[in-house]
Amino acid sequence: MSKEYSKTPQLPTSAIARDEGIKAKTENWFEYFVKAQPHHTDYAGVVWHGTYLTWMEEARVECLRSIGIDFADLVAIGCDLPVIELSLRYHLPIQLGTSAIVKTRLSETQGVKMHWDHQIQAVDTQAVYLTGRVTLVGVDREKGRIMRQLPPSFQDALVKLVTNN
Repeated sequence: MSKEYSKTPQLPTSAIARDEGIKAKTENWFEYFVKAQPHHTDYAGVVWHGTYLTWMEEARVECLRSIGIDFADLVAIGCDLPVIELSLRYHLPIQLGTSAIVKTRLSETQGVKMHWDHQIQAVDTQAVYLTGRVTLVGVDREKGRIMRQLPPSFQDALVKLVTNN
């Protein structure tokens, strides 16, 4: 490492100014019902691990739709929401033909980051199949860069998730 570089003062990341956007935390879950079909399973009739991710995304998209945000409209205005972090815990397997509830909620926002909690559980009991957390970030599709703030119409709609609780 050069001496010149090591002498350059470095600002702590906390010194970087950011647009905090909305600060939201929600308590209530959005519920999305699924049923394990043959194409969701392996040869043993157990739901393949990647299927859970698909169901979680479907639940998030439907949750947003329920508050007036159509994902296709977000894309049309140049906003994408890629996953930047994912944490899952598989508790019990889901068998072919089993119905389940995919619960999702926007647990927290930090600027353009959105943290979503997920839980997949049995319809008729409290058995939990999966718990997880997914972090999305707003990206400008044209520039391919993280947005400084979410589109105002999107922020306004996200407030509904907080006020509906």
